Parts: sequence; structure tokens; C-alpha cells
Amino acid sequence: MNNLHKMGFESPNLTAENVAKIAELFPGVVSEGKVNFDLLRTMLGDEVFKDEAYEFTWVGKRAAIAEAGRSIRKTLRPVVQDETTPTGSDSTDKPYCSSGSRNWDTTENLYIEGDNLEVLKLLQESYLGKIKMIYIDPPYNTGNDFIYKDDFAKDKEDYDEEAGGYNEQGERLFRNNESNGRFHSDWCSMMYPRLVLARNLLTDDGVIFISIGEEEVHTLKNICNEVFGESNFRNTIFVRRYDKNLNRQFMETGLATMNVGLEYILMYSRTKIATYHPVFREASQKRAAVGYWKGFWNDADRPTMRYEILGIKPKDGQWKWKEEIAEEAVQNYLTYIREYSQSMTIEEYWKKTGGKKKFIRRNATGNGKNSGIEHWIPPAEGILRNTNWSDLLASKPTGVDIPFENPKNAEVLKELIRLSNTDDSGIVLDFFSGSATTAHAVMQLNAEDGGKRKFIMVQLPEVCAEGSEAAKAGYKNICEIGKERIRRAGNKVKSEAGLNGQDLDIGFRVLKVDESNMNDVYYAAGDYTQDMLGQMEDNIKSDRTDLDLLFGCLLDWGLPLSMPHTHETIDGFTVHTYNNGDLVACFDEHVSEKAVREIASRQPLRAVFRDSSFTSSPEKINVFEIFKLLAPNTTVKVL
Repeated sequence: MNNLHKMGFESPNLTAENVAKIAELFPGVVSEGKVNFDLLRTMLGDEVFKDEAYEFTWVGKRAAIAEAGRSIRKTLRPVVQDETTPTGSDSTDKPYCSSGSRNWDTTENLYIEGDNLEVLKLLQESYLGKIKMIYIDPPYNTGNDFIYKDDFAKDKEDYDEEAGGYNEQGERLFRNNESNGRFHSDWCSMMYPRLVLARNLLTDDGVIFISIGEEEVHTLKNICNEVFGESNFRNTIFVRRYDKNLNRQFMETGLATMNVGLEYILMYSRTKIATYHPVFREASQKRAAVGYWKGFWNDADRPTMRYEILGIKPKDGQWKWKEEIAEEAVQNYLTYIREYSQSMTIEEYWKKTGGKKKFIRRNATGNGKNSGIEHWIPPAEGILRNTNWSDLLASKPTGVDIPFENPKNAEVLKELIRLSNTDDSGIVLDFFSGSATTAHAVMQLNAEDGGKRKFIMVQLPEVCAEGSEAAKAGYKNICEIGKERIRRAGNKVKSEAGLNGQDLDIGFRVLKVDESNMNDVYYAAGDYTQDMLGQMEDNIKSDRTDLDLLFGCLLDWGLPLSMPHTHETIDGFTVHTYNNGDLVACFDEHVSEKAVREIASRQPLRAVFRDSSFTSSPEKINVFEIFKLLAPNTTVKVL
């Protein structure tokens, strides 16, 4: 009986999907899943392929590209309460216990523990095209080993061989210092597949911000140009580092370099349709109270914007406003001079008349471009930001007594969220979340403007170094630091918000990466005879709960992980309902026909049962017929 299909429980094979897309456009170039690139080149034309072109590459790039498309058999296991039995794997590959979720039943925020490469692969279906903003603060590659040890990372011998470090006789061809590029290659191979997968998650108008130091800013921009497209690079923002006096000890003998004072934030968009919301820095006290005059001409070249005003018509360039607006502004100033200048300042007049009027004059000396034609810039409490954010520090203490070295500044993250145009219900993702500054910023901004933005934090459970301040304080890994910061920051933000914070979501569902819920036989049933299968235990691992299985189904079916779910008993069997019928699941053995009929009568979009619930093909046929009769539009699968 093939009408009840099995769940896949495997992340998407993006390489196979790309081949399928090529086959749709050019059916003749794909045969048995393989692309005939010679034929594809012929069909596209030689002009598409240039013999000589700039290419950004590094040793291991092909493996990094392939890794982005490779599927995995892993899952995300819910952690509702503090764990007492170790699960998953920390950065030392040992199972560990996680602290639990906060407000599991009501929150729409997620905190995911695990290698972010695996997490990004697992989220490809559930969050494809749904993330409005991504912020990451990846390792800056200062020459230290990475905690992220991807399977395709090369050891020194592999690197030397591929880079040409030895000839066929085993003789060294060049001296392979760190400066020869191994660290750059490792870093590039770590970043590339993660950015490819992250791009898939962005909405069409989604944006990504990446903090980076000077060590890899140029390399990162090359990678991002390839992943997102050069046309989708928007800007580089500069933020200030704490002043350090490390070089003072070398002042007597002369400085080899200067202390680094800035960090960079690269801005890219998913597509060209993305727009950014204006953000402002605080004006000085004087600037907030007093306006000033500025030349009315600029050097753009629009002939229709060259007209006569106050007896002056520019020969080149243009005026800044349309002619009718400029003429009104001239009259506004004449009215002020004639009727009000003796009794109030122009600032007072501007406020008295509604704070909207524009003014144009010719200065008293007539000096300046185009004989001193000027327009008035009114007072402003905020100055429109450009890419210079040096008024903000890149790092700042958390404010909630959490031991973490150089945590990012929540004020910077709030500005980036505003800038990203993330509306009051958008999702913000950070897959190098560290101390969870991004989550802190989302909650704070929601408290300030009443938004309902949601966050997804992803962090590798990197074990805290023995003797570190975090370890002394009782934190076993960085995930525990991040979750505790969210708890404390949430309490603080909600308390300070008062009545405005009553409905503030300061919770988070904890999920952690682990091996598949299914035993190996589930994926390779074809390798076993029917008799052998009958003698084997259940294809579901014995330590997995209904909730583990439910969330595995959500990932496989591409449903978001933050929706409400309930469970109830129907004819003695436990039935789970996710998001009011997006999915109904029963994982009990030998489910009765009465329970099946009740589930079908509710006409959910999807339904899933345990394969072993049905001991024979006739029982499976009966289930199929029940749903065909009562819920013909429901997709039914088994595991």
C-alpha cells in the first residue's frame, strides 16, 4: 500500500534541487541526475563563458560549495524543562544537559543549540524566504583554531597537497607559513556554506548585516559578492572599538602599527527591492535648538531644476527643490523678515507656524556659489545617519551581570533592526548569537515601539574554558550564558516598560541539534529482507518522545517551529494538534479506527501516524479510505 507515504526526516538536498531546476529549463542536458555541462555551454552560447575573468577562490572552495547543498539526517529536539539526561553534543562532542525553555506554550521566539551549519540546513524548509533580517558576528579569524570543525575542513597535510605544497616526489615546493593562506582558506570554507544557506532563508526584501574586523573584511566582501551578488551590496557601516593603549609600551622605539579603532558591518540585501528605514543619531543640544543656512545649489545636472530665483539662474548644476517650492520658500522668508523678525527668531517663527515652512534667502554679502542663495536647515533632535556610526561602541557590557568577553552593543543592534525595515512582526535571525545581544535588542525595541518582532538565536554549545569567569560563575557552555542573558534582560526590559510591557514576549523555545529520531533501518529498509525487518525493533529510537517526533515532522513538512500546539486523548490514544490543524499527529501503537475517524473528521491539512500502528496492509488501506472519505484534502504520512 503506497498511498501512505513515509516522512523523509532528511534536510533538503539543495544540489539535487538545483539540478532539477536546470532540468526544467534545459531538459536535454540532464540525464540520470547528471548535468552535461558541455551541452549546457553549447545551449547557452560561448559568450556566457569567458576564458579569462576575475575569480575569487581558495583551497577547499569546491568542497565548501558542495557542503552547502549536502543533506543531513539530524533533528531538533525540544527542551521544555531543564534536562536531567544528557542529549545532543557540545563542542567537545559530548552529550550535555540543557536548561529549559521559558513560556514554551506562548512564546514565538526560538533558541537553538548546535552547529549553525547543521541548524541552517534543518531550517531550510520551515523558514525558506521567511526571515526579514539576519545579523551575525562570526569569528574574526585572528589566527586561532575554529570551534566550528566542519567535515570538509582540511588538515595541514591535505591543504599542502591541494595547494601544491609538495611535488610528486614529496619535496616541498614552498615554505607553508600561516601567511600562505591556510587560515584564510579555513575561514572562507567555514563562512561560505553558511552564507549560502542563510541567503535562502531571507525574504525577497530581507537584509543581512555582518560584523567583521579588519582581518577578513575584504575576504568577507568577496564571499558576499559571490553569494548575494555585487549589486546587492549596500554599504559598510563603521562602529568604534574601545580605546586600547597596547602600543604605549612601544612609543619610545617607534610604532610598527596603530591600534585598531573601528569594526565593520557589511550590509547586503536578498534582492534589489529591499529598502532601508532611515535611522538618526542624537543631535547636539545646540543643533536641536538652532537652525542654520546652507547653499541651495548642488552639482547634480538636471536642466529642469535650473531656473531663476532672486535674480540668479545657475549655469550648471541645479537648485535643490522644484521651482514652485522654492518660490514659496522665498515668500516665507520675506514674510518673516517683514512681519516677525523684530519680535522672534526664525526658529521661534518656524515652530509657531507648525514646523513645516521652508525658507530661501540671498545672504547679505552675496558671497558664495551663485551669489549666496541659501536655504534654511531647521533644528533637529536627530541627525540622519550615514555609514559613520563611530558615536556607538561595537561592544558594551550586557547590563545584566553576565560574564561574557566583549559582548556586542545592544544599541547598535537596535539601530540595525530599525534600519532593516523589519516590521513589528518580522523575524530576526542570529546564527552566531554568542551572548544573545540580538535577542536583547529585539525585546528592547519591541518594548519601545510596541512591536511583535520575533527572534531565532543559534549558538554552538561551546564549552566554557576551565578557570574562566563564566566557568567560575557556573556556566557550562556559551548557550547557557546566552539563555540566562535573555531571561535577565527580558525581566529587566519588561519591568522598565511598565504597562507597555504587559504583552511583551520575553520567552523562548529551546531546541537542540541531535541525531535523527529514526534508527538506520528507517533510511535503508531496502537493504533488509521482510523477515529481517519483522525481527527488528521499532524504527524509532527508544529515547525519543512524542514531542521529539512532532518537531521532526514539522521540519520535514516545512512548518514554523514557534506555533501553538495542544494534545488530547481520543479513544485512549494521545493526539497532538499543531497550529489549529496545520498538522495532527498520533504516535501511539495500534491506533483504533474510532480515533482515526475522529482525526479525519477534523480535516487537518496534514496527518501523521506511526507506521507500526498498522499491523497489516488492509489496516493501512482502511486508514487511506477513511481519509479519502472524510478529509480528501488531508496529506497523510507515516513514520
